[in-house]
Amino acid sequence: MPQQAKLLTVLQNRVVTRLGSNEARPVDIRLICATNLPLQELANEQRFRRDLVYRINTVEITIPPLRERREDILPLAQHFVKLYSEKYLKPSLTLSRQAAEKLSAYHYPGNVRELQYAIERAVIMCEERTLDVHDIVFSPIEKHQLHTHAPEQTNLEVLEKNTIIRVVEKYNGNITKAAKELGLTRTALYRRLSKYDI
Repeated sequence: MPQQAKLLTVLQNRVVTRLGSNEARPVDIRLICATNLPLQELANEQRFRRDLVYRINTVEITIPPLRERREDILPLAQHFVKLYSEKYLKPSLTLSRQAAEKLSAYHYPGNVRELQYAIERAVIMCEERTLDVHDIVFSPIEKHQLHTHAPEQTNLEVLEKNTIIRVVEKYNGNITKAAKELGLTRTALYRRLSKYDI
């Protein structure tokens, strides 16, 4: 809270005093802030000064979560593929149609960061020139949260979904091995992965 008071003073007076100095110096800045909290919650006087919220909230831009702007998923995924291909010295990688469909169908409770980490993992683990559907594995942490808040399903569906998730995770996303253990063909397993949005 004391730091917030100092920031508010700087924004209002447009001057700063350097550490160890008594001389006030004018500053010309543009301040950009970001939060994932609702502004009403942010302006709780116990956590954040309301007058500072008013001061910094001159122009507000709301960016919806990734699941509400699905048209951004593939351009972002391709950006991350390029970024991590270069970082990990991989040849230029591309996304298969099935991988792109899986990415587009997922609902990203972890937002853009979850997409980023899924692509980074896929690039690291991929041994081909194309990222395929089995290379795309989402965080088990977010999956657990999804199961907790999922709409009510029949017991049989819940059992089948949880079994598939457990076996796919056991083999680190290797669809061939997972399908073999589940007694399914790869195609049948892909259908179930799509059905349950896994």
